[in-house]
Amino acid sequence: MDRRTLLEALLGDGRFLLIFTAIILVLSGLFVIVQSVTGHFLPHDISYLGMDANQLSAFNNGTMTRFMFHDRVSFGGSIIAVGLLYMWLAEFPLKNKEAWAWYLFLFSGLIGFGSFLTYLGYGYLDTWHGVATLLLLPFFVAGLTRSYSIIIRNSAVSDVFLAKEKIDFKSRYGIGRIFLLFSATGMLLAGVTIMIVGMTTIFVPQDLEYMNITVCGIEKINSNLKPLIAHDRAAFGGGLATIGLLYFFIIRRSGPSINLWQILALSMTVGFSTAIGVHFLIGYTTTSHLLPAYFGIATSVVGLILTYSGMKSPKLSEEVLA
Repeated sequence: MDRRTLLEALLGDGRFLLIFTAIILVLSGLFVIVQSVTGHFLPHDISYLGMDANQLSAFNNGTMTRFMFHDRVSFGGSIIAVGLLYMWLAEFPLKNKEAWAWYLFLFSGLIGFGSFLTYLGYGYLDTWHGVATLLLLPFFVAGLTRSYSIIIRNSAVSDVFLAKEKIDFKSRYGIGRIFLLFSATGMLLAGVTIMIVGMTTIFVPQDLEYMNITVCGIEKINSNLKPLIAHDRAAFGGGLATIGLLYFFIIRRSGPSINLWQILALSMTVGFSTAIGVHFLIGYTTTSHLLPAYFGIATSVVGLILTYSGMKSPKLSEEVLA
């Protein structure tokens, strides 16, 4: 006799809740991008600043407004990418009872949800962000709790740190994995750096050059601008660090498969197109500022090209470079 309660039947093995979390992240990212592209601040932003986007655009030819939107579009792209990777993790490795996938959910969740606490560094508490985090967190935690039963027999935290296979430096697939791991490491380090910048100096020299203003000048326009911009920067940094962590361990821990290649290509396309594309959209194209992103997209594209045949037909993953 099936003795499950209705709630237990609804929740299932917990993967549904993790996929639900992923879907909400994707929808949230789309909302942030649309909100920014249409040139509007959120109501709580307007309340905090005491001015809307049009009023702020009256200063410095609108560069400060566009600068804020570029951080938000980048953040939106990052959480869409995280959501896509979460869907793949839940539907493939976790469904196949691979313990590393569960622990990767745990570790990435600590960084992703924990990055909200960076508000302590800049003094601005985004109530909407806070409420959204508190509403989504229970679904994520419940999903982790329920899904632990899937991997309990194979559960070992060290499993996430073990490489699926040794990298063959003589094969196309092996060289491609190295490029992808370099890209993932760069994203993780860049994300952590951006979080630190958001909590401390907030701006890099190229930012101020683009806006044609000094930090003191920003404070004179509105003393609340710095904390708000810092919040946006730290949020994007947290999203980027989460992506880097996910990419690194997914690439290192997964075996070759076409669905893995597809989710890497899709999520990287979303992440890079928003993060780099928005810079050209607003005219912030300083080479020194975008160079790390160019390096990231170059290594990612090369990695995806070299791993494609091995991912599509795993038997070809040992194909030696001519």
